[in-house]
Amino acid sequence: MSLTSLLLIAFSAIVVENFIFSRFLGVCPFLGVSKQPATAFGMGLAVTFVITVSNFLTFEVNELILKPYGLEFLQTIAFILIIAVLVQLIEMFFKRYIPVLYHALGIYLPLITTNCAVLGAALLAVENYSTVLEATVFGFASAIGFLVALLIFAGVRERLVFAAPPRAFEGMPLALLAAGLCAMAFSGFSGIEL
Repeated sequence: MSLTSLLLIAFSAIVVENFIFSRFLGVCPFLGVSKQPATAFGMGLAVTFVITVSNFLTFEVNELILKPYGLEFLQTIAFILIIAVLVQLIEMFFKRYIPVLYHALGIYLPLITTNCAVLGAALLAVENYSTVLEATVFGFASAIGFLVALLIFAGVRERLVFAAPPRAFEGMPLALLAAGLCAMAFSGFSGIEL
């Protein structure tokens, strides 16, 4: 496994197959916590930690326990348990050391457990990659792509506060329209063959 192949995995996960803009996974926190860049950054860091560590752990659990004993049918349950433990750890860390961010994220922090981007990253990693390093790089890069999408959209939403749209587009309709335009911009990368 070369450095070039790892960089291709990372570039593909961040830009070409971005979880939010290309795969449309994890849209709930994308819309919920993207009103301010600081909150979006905090959520992005929490998701980055959870996806990276869960991809490492779920790949190892799959290779060392589930596959050898023919228990692949338990993948989803096992992966969700691992993700839930990691989310509890990050929630306790934020509550103790960064209470402002803990309260700003609100319900979206424990909902990382059920975020389809986190479980999707783990399932895609065990399906598409043959080594734990590839799976972990994919998880980290996917999470960075998630973070980039949150920050881009938070910046856009911060600017939309000063817009004067027609009354029918105020609030969430304008945010959804802006999200669609961001996704269209990222779809330009979809033709890249890696």
